[in-house]
Amino acid sequence: MMSMFPVPQVPPLESFTMKPIQLFDPASSTYTYVLFDQSSREAVIIDPVDEQIERDLATLREYGLKLVWTVETHVHADHITSAGRLAELAGARTAAPAGCGIGTAGVQLQNGDTLRFGDEVLKAYDTPGHTAGSMSYVWRDHVFTGDALLINGCGRTDFQSGSAEALYRSITQVLFALPDDTTVWPAHDYKGRHSSSIGREKASNARIAGKTEAEFVALMESLDLPRPRRMDEAVPANRSSGLQHDADAVLETRPQPPAGDKKGSYAGDVVPELAWRWLQSGEAVMVDVRTDAEREWVGFVPGALPVAWKQWPGMAMNPDFDEQLRAAAGDKKLVLLCRSGVRSVAAAQRATTLGLEAYNILEGFEGDPDADAHRGAKGGWRYRGMPWRQN
Repeated sequence: MMSMFPVPQVPPLESFTMKPIQLFDPASSTYTYVLFDQSSREAVIIDPVDEQIERDLATLREYGLKLVWTVETHVHADHITSAGRLAELAGARTAAPAGCGIGTAGVQLQNGDTLRFGDEVLKAYDTPGHTAGSMSYVWRDHVFTGDALLINGCGRTDFQSGSAEALYRSITQVLFALPDDTTVWPAHDYKGRHSSSIGREKASNARIAGKTEAEFVALMESLDLPRPRRMDEAVPANRSSGLQHDADAVLETRPQPPAGDKKGSYAGDVVPELAWRWLQSGEAVMVDVRTDAEREWVGFVPGALPVAWKQWPGMAMNPDFDEQLRAAAGDKKLVLLCRSGVRSVAAAQRATTLGLEAYNILEGFEGDPDADAHRGAKGGWRYRGMPWRQN
């Protein structure tokens, strides 16, 4: 099998024993971190970036990791997070500092709170200053400092209720209180550096090492840095975990009843994102009503059950469809997938007559054909970047 996305060129998983997987977004110079438990393969992702969601999903799949938490260090001003989308696509829970106002995060973290993934624990520490709600996270002998402490630097303090005084105390009283050999993993670096240590930053950090609070405050107030280019776009989006509150987002949160001559003939239409979320949470069973040949040649959805509506040769009706559909559903609702959303509507209508709660997945697996009669470029499961495989 091959992944739906190009797999990042990263070292074998064994090389990350008790270390994070560090990923980089060149556009914003943002580091994203994946931590995992060796036994259960449960994983946490810290500070994911929306433009890199395909890379991150590919990394998780390639290494057989189950994402259980997405975590933010603060509300970023230079990129939009993919936390909300990762929660939908990978079935993870979202967590963020309580002081950041990220209302969509499922867990609002307070100082000292812990997140478990397998037998591993990530602990939250309040480190305000870059923003009022910023947090750092400690895992084993690693600390993920967000923008509070950078390599030979620190985050700015001139917006989002930032405070140079608060940042000085966060660094000197919280982060510098960690053991000197604790590895520092920052949210950004602009010079190609990957990590540091608490001991090194205490001794030589150009912004804060050896400085009094007054000296640090004076330095921060003199920086006169330009406003982040994407701030007006990024900050509001990041306060909703990167999910946009538009018409498409509404469709992603609830099914739409069928209209016209289909009105009342099945439970409703759902976008691929909602169908996948239901499947991941165990609310629904996904049934792929395409032929065996289509699934083999074109691709299939992990976890979907094959119950063909029609079969080759001759595209004859499947005489066992009703029995197979009942067996697939059990006591759960059904979400039905076909090539472009035609057979799945007919199958949903049939399922409804059988007394089942059935939904059609809009646009199907491949979407509608374009002007050249090619599929895959005008909507559909694959086009929307949903998980799939191909033999």
